[in-house]
This record gives sequence, structure tokens and C-alpha cells, in this order.
Amino acid sequence: MLPRRVAPTNDPGITRLDERLGELAALIDGWMRPHVAVPTGPFAPFYDMMAYHIGWTAPDGTPVSGSGGKRLRPILALLVCEALGGPVEAARGAAIAVELVHNFSLVHDDIQDESDYRRGRETVWRIWGPAQAINVGDALFALAQLALVEQIGDRPSAREAVGRLNASCVRLVEGQFLDLRLEGALDVSLELYEQMIAGKTAALIECACALGALAAEADAVAVAACADLGHRLGLAFQFQDDVLGVWGDPAVTGKPAGADIRSRKNGLPLVLALQTASGPPGERLAGLLRAEGTLDDVQVAEVLAIMEELDIRERAETMVTGAFAEVERALRRAIPSDRQSDLLLFCARLQTRVS
Repeated sequence: MLPRRVAPTNDPGITRLDERLGELAALIDGWMRPHVAVPTGPFAPFYDMMAYHIGWTAPDGTPVSGSGGKRLRPILALLVCEALGGPVEAARGAAIAVELVHNFSLVHDDIQDESDYRRGRETVWRIWGPAQAINVGDALFALAQLALVEQIGDRPSAREAVGRLNASCVRLVEGQFLDLRLEGALDVSLELYEQMIAGKTAALIECACALGALAAEADAVAVAACADLGHRLGLAFQFQDDVLGVWGDPAVTGKPAGADIRSRKNGLPLVLALQTASGPPGERLAGLLRAEGTLDDVQVAEVLAIMEELDIRERAETMVTGAFAEVERALRRAIPSDRQSDLLLFCARLQTRVS
């Protein structure tokens, strides 16, 4: 079973995995850099904007240490490819493509959500304005396509890989459409919420797993099984993310306490609360969510108190545990038994993450 708690840091398996994830993240960044290389001439500032968003530079183009984000999606593509017997290098195009698409979606999400910060730094639109941020997102999307086509070459799976990437992008945007459309709604069903996150979050994780399988030249049955694994992992990942958005430690998540309540995000906890609350608690909750502007500390505390009355945290965490159990079952169906260990540990890391 996937462990419910992070294993001790002196556990050899965990230590080895952490080292491997660091190595793979660095490898992916090295692969991506030529595709977002800053040219000389009038377009240099534009590519500087992309490099800034990815986490490689300061706003003035000065290189910074480290990288932005954990590169979870491209790492997943590499681990799946390797688990199915392919070399990591075979999934190079898949890894670059899914990470660039992910970053394209973040740039546009920040504009739509009017988010001032991303990964502890000002967002692209806050520094250079919405119009240029749209250009940055558009370029990252196009560069993802070029990277996949260039790296996959004339393999038999090339057409399917490109088709899957683009179909996933459509699903991702469909999920964002639902997210925006449902802002402020007090009648979002659990089914509709899951449809939304199946697009916004699960589509690209599913794509990463499928592209990893295609890079390993797996057959259609194995590709479908890996896509199912990615879909289930995407749902579980978002369930967990939504729990952290309400009850995560601000010192670790980098978000204020109850951040998702403050912004009325239709995440798992709030959807469960709205589905459950009735009578006076339901009336109080609806009244708070209909209030003008961002919720203040007193209002957030009252929403959290209502959730406590309804045992929402326990219900949400039970759903997280159940979703990751589904992930494990899907993983054991998709991956040969003697090659599952790294992916099992990787999924356990996602389940027990705190930010």
C-alpha cells in the first residue's frame, strides 16, 4: 500500500528516490533550455519573460539558482517510460512538452485569476502586463508542440503522441472554462467538480503518463493503462491540493491560512460543505459566500467553524486516501511488478506532500 506518512529521511529507498528526482528535474531543465533560449536582438526581452516564469532568471534577465516548480509531470513521463523498459532519453520530447504546456497554462491562469504571485515571485502579468503575459503563454504552448515533434521524429507513435498532447490541452482549457464559469456558484455538485479537475489537473498528468508509455514503444493496452493511472493520479493530486489550500500550514504552503476559503475557490472542501450544509449552518455558509469582496479573517474563521461542525476535513481527507488507493491499484495494473518501486514511492510522496 502507499504509505500514509512520509518515510524517515534515512530510509534508503526514500533517499535514493529524492536524489533521483533531483537528477531528473535537473536533466529536464537542461533539455528545456535550448527550446527557450534567449536570442540576441529585439526578441531577447520576450524570451527573458519566459525564462523568468519558468524560474531561471530574475525580471531583469539575471540568472538565478534553482528552478521554478518541481517538474512533477515531466518526471512522471520519464519514470513511466523507464518502468516500461524504455530509456529515459526516449521520453525527452514528452517531458519538455508537458512541462512547457503546464507553464503555458499557469501564465494564463494567473491572468484570469488576477494572481499577484506564483512560486513566491511576482507573476508575469504583474510585471509586464496582461497583453505580454498572453504572448508568453502562447509562445510556451507553441514551443511545447515544436519540442515534441522535433524529439519524437518519425516513430510510429508520433501521430498519437501529438494528438494526445493537443487533446489534453483542449481538456485542460475546458476545465479552466468550468472553473471560471462556476466562480461564486453555491450549487456545484461533486460530479461537476470532478469534471472540472479532470480537465484542469488530471488531463495533463494523464497525458504525461501516456506519452511516457508511447516513448517506451508500449502497446495500446499498456498505453491505455498508463493513461488511466495518470487520470486517477491527477484527481488524487487535486483532492490533496484542495485540502492543503484550506488546512495547509502557511509557513510551508506559502499561502495565507484558509487561502482557498478567502477566495471562495470551488475546491473539494467547499464543494463538500455546500453539498452537506442545510438548515441554519447552510444559511450561514451561503450568506458568507455571497458577501461582497474577499472574505476577511473573521469570515474565514466562521466558514472553517461550519466545516468543522460538518466534519468536512475528515471527509475530504478520507477521499484523498481513497483516491490514492485507486492510484496504487491502477499503477499495479499498468506497470510490471518488478518495475513499480520508484513510481510507488513517487506517488506516496505526492500523497504525503505538505505544499
